[in-house]
Amino acid sequence: MPLFGIIQGATYKNLRRECAQRTVELNFPGYAIGGLMIGEPSSLTNEMVGEVNGVVPEKKPRYLMGCGYPEDIIEAVGLGVDLFDCVLPTRNGRTGMAFTSRGKVIIKASRYAMDKAPLDKQCGCYTCRNFSRAYLRHLFNTGEALAGRLVSFHNIYFYSKLMSQIRKQIGKGTFSTFSRKMLRRFDFRSP
Repeated sequence: MPLFGIIQGATYKNLRRECAQRTVELNFPGYAIGGLMIGEPSSLTNEMVGEVNGVVPEKKPRYLMGCGYPEDIIEAVGLGVDLFDCVLPTRNGRTGMAFTSRGKVIIKASRYAMDKAPLDKQCGCYTCRNFSRAYLRHLFNTGEALAGRLVSFHNIYFYSKLMSQIRKQIGKGTFSTFSRKMLRRFDFRSP
């Protein structure tokens, strides 16, 4: 397991740059960008990531710690980030929020009480192939633990598919077009 150096510095460009320079001098196999994604505006996070990525060697993997909303991941990939981790797919799944190709679905909402459609009509996961929105809502409202598991499973599938699409678009050289299209579609960060 490679050891990554973690670059800190809050939201101060000079501290980020200095930490990045000193960490790069230690020649780690990869570099993590920490201390972000904790409530600051996305534009400020992206500014700090850009600052760090201007110092970190291009051939070394870059890992943005705690980055989880699909739009944040897409923006970070555009800035040169390679790796991500986050609790959002499962934490939000356990509370009834599904990430879908059409945006977020809060499955506990009353409007899904009779909805026989899957969480996401464009999804091929086990949850979407076998359970309706109405049934998932019923599971949540009766306190069944299965509800959170099924939505979490769907969310992980959604993220896996998103990352696969990102890799494919990078390989084809069409990531910029893909990114613009997806960022217009997604708005998971808003309440």
